[in-house]
Amino acid sequence: MSETWRLLHTWDGAPGWNMGLDEAFLVEPSSVPTLRFYTWRPETLSLGYFQRAADVPALEQAEAAVRRLTGGGAIHHANELTFSIAAPQAHPLYRGEVKRSYERVHAAIARALAAFDVRARLRGADALDSDRAEGGMCFEGSTDVDLAWDGKKGVGSAQRRTKGRVLHHGSIKLGRSALDASVAAIADHAPDVTPALVAKRMAAELARDLELVFEASEPSPAERAHAEERAPFFTSQAFLRRR
Repeated sequence: MSETWRLLHTWDGAPGWNMGLDEAFLVEPSSVPTLRFYTWRPETLSLGYFQRAADVPALEQAEAAVRRLTGGGAIHHANELTFSIAAPQAHPLYRGEVKRSYERVHAAIARALAAFDVRARLRGADALDSDRAEGGMCFEGSTDVDLAWDGKKGVGSAQRRTKGRVLHHGSIKLGRSALDASVAAIADHAPDVTPALVAKRMAAELARDLELVFEASEPSPAERAHAEERAPFFTSQAFLRRR
């Protein structure tokens, strides 16, 4: 029997609000399993939760900045699609060791990208041309479960787990940007690609894999209130430069 999840599209969200809404999906007890696709306005650099601001030189060049709830390296949210998956930790998506949940999500994305003539694969043991020793950027460092094509990383993910729930963040690179130049780009294979097209394909693959039915929805009043209240925190200098 298929399970019903919410599907949200929130395009051009403000940086702090984007992070506040994802936090609401993680901590609000009334939140139901949700797949969310979104973009950012203005273009934003997000720091990983555990990063030191001083270790990310690109932070000083960013038009806007936030710190995420999830770990990993810094991401320039420009020419890309961000997604989040919020669900109970007991859900089959997250069964077994943490690494397996990354593999499941990335396998669905790889199949979705095939529609754009992108032959994405898990990095595995191979080094990538995009790997760098310093700089703190997510797409200049890779793990064996990151998705790559054309010798570079094109999809990165991170998770936050708390009180029996999981928030899985991910970024899919459609193109390059001034602060994320060493990435694999879907646009190299499909110049007319848009965030909405990639989101549609990814949702279809996840629905098939996990036997889900997605229903288009909107954030609840409680989730919106949480996002609006918490938005200033995620962009505050105290949080950005806390380490």
